[in-house]
Amino acid sequence: MNKYMHMAILEARKGIRKGHGGPFGAVIVKDGEVIGKGHNEVVKNNDPTCHGEMMAIHKACKKLGTFDLSGCELYTTGEPCPMCMAAILWANISKVYYGCNIVDTEDIGFRDKVFYEFQENGGREKMVVELDRKACLKLYQEYKNIADKTAY
Repeated sequence: MNKYMHMAILEARKGIRKGHGGPFGAVIVKDGEVIGKGHNEVVKNNDPTCHGEMMAIHKACKKLGTFDLSGCELYTTGEPCPMCMAAILWANISKVYYGCNIVDTEDIGFRDKVFYEFQENGGREKMVVELDRKACLKLYQEYKNIADKTAY
């Protein structure tokens, strides 16, 4: 067994035994060093964004003092959902290794498949509506004019 996946499994197990959430643990590694670990804390925090990958990303960014995790790899017990995959992409993580896939996750009662179907079946177009674009463009222009940009 891969040592980093083993660590992700142990992290997930810790979370489920504490009642924090589902069996999802994640470990982020850079140059052979673990820089972030996390497990699902949705139940603990009453926050649907507290997935294992998200918690690991938060800890890795804090440890490195940056939002850019270029050169990092992520090991996770479950295939990343669309939210986590987006965060992984925003963080510039270069590689993801996962244990169980979305079918496995559905088999234990999670509904990840719904989010993939939502994207594939035009759900976004039915739910997301552009509003007050001109006012928001002024805000964007204000940001663009700031010389020292620290976010993307």
